[in-house]
Amino acid sequence: MEAFASHYSYFVTVLLMAAGLYIMIARGNLVKKLIGLSIFQTSVYLLYIAPGKLIGGTAPIVSQAYQVYSNPLPHVLILTAIVVGIATLALGLAIVVRIREAYGSIEEDEIIAADVGHGDRE
Repeated sequence: MEAFASHYSYFVTVLLMAAGLYIMIARGNLVKKLIGLSIFQTSVYLLYIAPGKLIGGTAPIVSQAYQVYSNPLPHVLILTAIVVGIATLALGLAIVVRIREAYGSIEEDEIIAADVGHGDRE
């Protein structure tokens, strides 16, 4: 039980990763796929942040009072990843809107059926 408590964040990360991947693969709705991608990205953020925080660690400011320092690099990388994730989600939503205008649906099966039925769209 102690091993579970000490690695709780990793179990949550794996759970979110599996849920996000399942949603992306199993759902045909494009908006649901984007939500699954967002959940998957969140699990990756947790995967990077979890080892970045040390218990008893402080900001990396040299002082005689502190001996243990936390590494700020994972936090900086995650801030960049969050910005990229938001941009990816915004672009994906814009593409879904355009697909909805072109095909009248955001369901993957209906879009594929419309493409097969009408040949190549240009």
